[in-house]
Amino acid sequence: MERKGIERQQSIKTRIGYSFMGIIVISIFIFILMLSVFLKEYYYKSVEDILTDQIRMSASFYSRYFSDSSLEDNVMDNVDVFWKFTSAQVQIIDNSGTVLMDSIGVYFTDKLETSDVKRALDGEAGKWIGRVAYTDDLVMSVSHPLEANSEVVGVLRFTTSLEPINEQLRYVIWIFILMGILTIAISSIISFILANGVVSPIKQVTRVAEKMAKGDFQVRCIKESNDEVGRLADTLNYMANEIMEKEQIKNEFIASVSHELRTPLTSIKGWAVILNNTNPEEVETFRDGLKIIEKETERLSGMVEELLDFSKLLSGEISLKLKRTNLVDLIEYIKRHMTPVAQRNRINFEVEYPDQLPEISIDENRIKQVLINVLDNAFKFTSQGGMVSFKTYIEDNFIVMVVLDNGCGIPSHELPYVKDKFFKGKNSKAASGIGLSVSNEIISKHNGQLDIESQEGKGTKVIIRLPIS
Repeated sequence: MERKGIERQQSIKTRIGYSFMGIIVISIFIFILMLSVFLKEYYYKSVEDILTDQIRMSASFYSRYFSDSSLEDNVMDNVDVFWKFTSAQVQIIDNSGTVLMDSIGVYFTDKLETSDVKRALDGEAGKWIGRVAYTDDLVMSVSHPLEANSEVVGVLRFTTSLEPINEQLRYVIWIFILMGILTIAISSIISFILANGVVSPIKQVTRVAEKMAKGDFQVRCIKESNDEVGRLADTLNYMANEIMEKEQIKNEFIASVSHELRTPLTSIKGWAVILNNTNPEEVETFRDGLKIIEKETERLSGMVEELLDFSKLLSGEISLKLKRTNLVDLIEYIKRHMTPVAQRNRINFEVEYPDQLPEISIDENRIKQVLINVLDNAFKFTSQGGMVSFKTYIEDNFIVMVVLDNGCGIPSHELPYVKDKFFKGKNSKAASGIGLSVSNEIISKHNGQLDIESQEGKGTKVIIRLPIS
């Protein structure tokens, strides 16, 4: 298990490292690509600007000094004028696209119909980049109209090879590529170092989680940061504390239940032995013994019922049998049932409710169970001569049932936990500590609410709200 966990962590480290590397590689690739395009455009634009300046000077010189003669005559007599201002290949083209002269002696059988020539024949300067038949190099051509008396009489075309520019671009790009490779190598090392820094706390948390999974809840995570991993460490530590507390409460619950179950069983067994050895003529002894056995059996039955309810609560099997219920009849039943208990404990028991209460849809037996449990707790924690009141009234579309006593109350530090499973406070007289948790679950399933207010030494107030509709 531990080895598999380490392998998973190593794969996380690798994935993080590769992710960093992937981002860096893609970023460098895009950067080199954009830089290459930018440099290419920059260098090509520089060549174009140089050729454009040169060709404008030549065309302007021609229009100023040679426009009186025909283009063919000027080609024959003043041909050197056309390449005087440039080292590029110079071509002179007439209005039909026929090349009249080429400075490097290339013979053209066909007419030139490239975009730059067509644009120049229309009276505007044009540019063209492409390949020509007489060289393997990529070339750039710039064409400019030749004018005489404001009319286009031909085209002057300068052509230069782009190979030197491309060679320089390749050299610069290779430098960028080498720098990119070096950057990637350095970044890869840094990425895995950073990945290790991210994964190390996860490894530590995972090792602790594995120990907790094996039952060691004494181990704790060391919080190294306030990020998500740090919060995960806090959560694991909190979970371990909660599990240990619940485990302690569970053990106390088992011990308490064992003790509570043993008490009535011991009493039943003891009286059974006594009655078995008693003369049948001793009627009074038989009567007393059977009453105690009956009382202890009822007590034992109540504890078993409570445990069964608790088991259903844990498994989510508590279900309700809802029906329209007359609340006045329910309250009167509770009054009749609990009044003898109050009298036995010499406690003043008051029941108040309005004359008219609406029928509501509830599980009558479950609500009786809740009220009896709450009232029974109130009687247990109230001294002789004390007071317990049970009031019912309507408030904001809710039926509100309030059980108020002036008993010992609940300490403030225990109050948030009294509805938790297994919880038994320092003053608790409950057998199992699950009665209130079952009651709270029943009220919750009715879409209601059970709240407890208490002050130590002054008493406790239990408020049950059930929706009318």
